Amino acid sequence: MDISTLRMITLVWINIAVIVFIMMFYITAPFGRHSSKKWGTMINNKLGWFIMELPSFLIMLYFLCFGSRSFQSYAWILFACWLLHYFNRSFIYPVRIKATQKKMPLFIVFSAVFFNVVNATLNGYYLSELAPVNKYDSAWLTSIKFIIGALLFITGMFINLRADNILIGLRKSGETGYKIPKGFLFECIASPNLFGEIIEWAGFALMAWNLPAASFAIWTFANLVPRAKNHYDWNHQHLQDYPQKRKVIFPFIY
Repeated sequence: MDISTLRMITLVWINIAVIVFIMMFYITAPFGRHSSKKWGTMINNKLGWFIMELPSFLIMLYFLCFGSRSFQSYAWILFACWLLHYFNRSFIYPVRIKATQKKMPLFIVFSAVFFNVVNATLNGYYLSELAPVNKYDSAWLTSIKFIIGALLFITGMFINLRADNILIGLRKSGETGYKIPKGFLFECIASPNLFGEIIEWAGFALMAWNLPAASFAIWTFANLVPRAKNHYDWNHQHLQDYPQKRKVIFPFIY
């Protein structure tokens, strides 16, 4: 696949993200607190998360190890950022979350697998086979794009992990149901974990400064903003005394 083909595929992928962004305000993805048996066969939520996230980790690991240009520049740093995130999502997060009676539809699992395969392939192939060697040279490491992007990526990952820790710790062993999370960014927004991911991948896109990375940042926004709105609405409907002052996902804005 040459650069023009990859660019065409990526642009189509971005257009699909725009459509999905609009649709997801009207169709709630049926997993987690929104789980529904109407979407077909269900599986354990821990297993579902593992299956969903693993392809992204394995595909990028493959391109890092076997790509012709992966180690000819500092592009390996971008691979490392991606792999760090998805190592947590694939192997650590599914172990830490509590198994619940609300299972995950296989439809969602397969949809997420497709999503992760496309994103990881576009990004991995570009970085390992198509990116000019001088694009990620020593000068890149001191560029404004890299420095600001890296700070955003680290900040977003910290926010995401800290918020996940709070959510996972809400229920003691044997407890069921949902509680109102408190502290940290939960005091001003409903979904700081999702906010953190948006910041994280925006930083990655700024660091990488290529179309596949930008497409993944756009897809992250398209998926997570409507998801946060679903959480926000659900919280107000099901959690008594849920704070009215909290925004959906962006502090002080939305």
